[in-house]
This record gives sequence, structure tokens and C-alpha cells, in this order.
Amino acid sequence: MADYRLGIDFGGTKIEILALDRGGKEVLRERIPNPGVYDKAIEAIRDLVLKAEDQIGCVPAHRITGTQLTSTLGIGIPGSLSPETGLVRNSNATWLNNNPFKRDVEESLGRPIRVENDANCFALSEAADGAGAGYSTVLGVIIGTGMGGGIVANARVLSGHHHIAGEWGHIPLPWAKPEDMPMRKCFCGNEGCQERYLCGPALAAEWKGEGNRSPNGIEEAARNGDEAAIRALDLYMDRFARACAQAVNFLDPDVIVLGGGVSNLPSIYERVPKLLPRYVITSPCTTPIVQNRHGDSSGVRGAAWLWDVAESGMPKPTH
Repeated sequence: MADYRLGIDFGGTKIEILALDRGGKEVLRERIPNPGVYDKAIEAIRDLVLKAEDQIGCVPAHRITGTQLTSTLGIGIPGSLSPETGLVRNSNATWLNNNPFKRDVEESLGRPIRVENDANCFALSEAADGAGAGYSTVLGVIIGTGMGGGIVANARVLSGHHHIAGEWGHIPLPWAKPEDMPMRKCFCGNEGCQERYLCGPALAAEWKGEGNRSPNGIEEAARNGDEAAIRALDLYMDRFARACAQAVNFLDPDVIVLGGGVSNLPSIYERVPKLLPRYVITSPCTTPIVQNRHGDSSGVRGAAWLWDVAESGMPKPTH
């Protein structure tokens, strides 16, 4: 095991690097804007990593010489790497698609790295030492401007044959009702994807009309008698319960951990578990639905854990 684990969260607007020591304690963090241009983004990653290793005083683990401190590097990205070509696909940062991201970063740094989908990194972080710690099967779901998911089963990230396991947002909303019709078109080319009903902008549009993208304040508005807010939340909770029930019926995870901006709505954790029995095939349904522990840090923490999981299963923090 290396002395330090470096993780990078490669987002559409920012690039964040984190360093953890052997016990999982954060020792360094830095965030910079993502230049949004492929070649410059590769350079930015290189500069961040070299600067971090210089500050910590370590070298890549494959260059062990004498008593030098060592590090590994994992990166979480929107989208995934094609197992056939190694090219990025399905990224909402479209300029990243069809590029050999992993190869180019490895060549830039002269070292091997691990790359995973950012939602998988979120699930791994929460399974390792977050809200999903101690559970065998963790479904991690990020609900923000979009909707993604990741699965950690028996201490391993479940990537799947096509590296798309956990793409929860692109499963059709189940048990469709009249108020869900017509099925909404999705950027992926299909209709009825759960993301189109459960992402933050979808909830905002249900409340205030098309073009609104933020649901901030909707719970307070509902408490104050705003009928549109009340209706939007009622619809959302039922739809979210159906989505969770579908996951329980198929995967039966030990816990569902939520992240992203919509996960900050307290009523989800009160209302959705009460609605699950309407749709889950077994009774009683006791699947816990919990908020993440690491917040915006979960993705970058999960990226930092990638080497440990690849080599020896779930990391075991000492703190």
C-alpha cells in the first residue's frame, strides 16, 4: 500500500485534487477551474499532481527507491471509458468524449493511474468510510443537475461488462401514471428516463414551470402553503419511491446513499421510505435511504481509494 492516495474529481467546471494518508486522513486539497479544453485539462491535471507530490514529498508508487514516500493516483470523471477502445463516452462534458483520457494522463505524468465514473467514486467513498460503511451492497445515487449512480458490492466497484453499471438515471421511470405522460425525452435518445423526472431542474420545473432549474426553497414554500410546491413535492416523492423500489426489486441493496443537491431535501428521508411498500415486491421493506456523509468531497475521496480497492478490496481507514 502506498503512503499517500491522490484522488482527482474531474468535473465539468472544476478539477479538485485530494491527498489521503494511510489512515484515510486528508492532508492536502486544492481546486482549480477546469479549462474546458482537452489538451489544457490534461496539462492542468499534470501540474496539480506534480505540485501535490512536491508539497507532500512523495513519488509515484511504481518508482520506489530507498525510503521515499509513495503515492497512487485515481481520477473520477463524468462518463466512462469504453472497454474496447479506452475512449471516454457518455460524458456531459461533451468535449471529453472520444478522447483517450487515461492514456493521455498516464503519458503526461509517466505513471499508471486508475479512472472511474464519478458516481462510482461517490459510491465507493460512502461505502468505504461514509454513510454506507459496514454494508455489503451500496447503491450510491447523485441527484443534481443530472442523475447518476454507482454500485459497490462486496467491497468492489461494480463496473459491469460495458462499464455502465449503476446508470440509474437512464432506467425508465417505473409504474408510469397519467401525470407522468407523455414520457419525457432524454438527451440519451430514449424517453421516460428517471433522470428527466428526478433531477433538480425537473423538480424546479414541476414547481415553477419550464426554464426553472433550482428547487432551492421548495420545502419552505410547501410549509407556507404554496400549492404548486406541495404538488411538486408529492409527485417527486412518489416518483422517487418508485425508482427506489425498482432498485430494491432488482438489486436489493443493503443501503441507498444519496448525494447531490437534491439529497439535501430532508423530506426525502422521511417520506420515501413510507412510500416504498406500495411498490416493493416484498413486505416489510426496510431498505435504509440515507444522506451521504462526505458531501461534495465524496467523489474525490472515492477516486483516491481506487487503487486500494483494485488491489485488495475495501479500504480500511484507521481513524
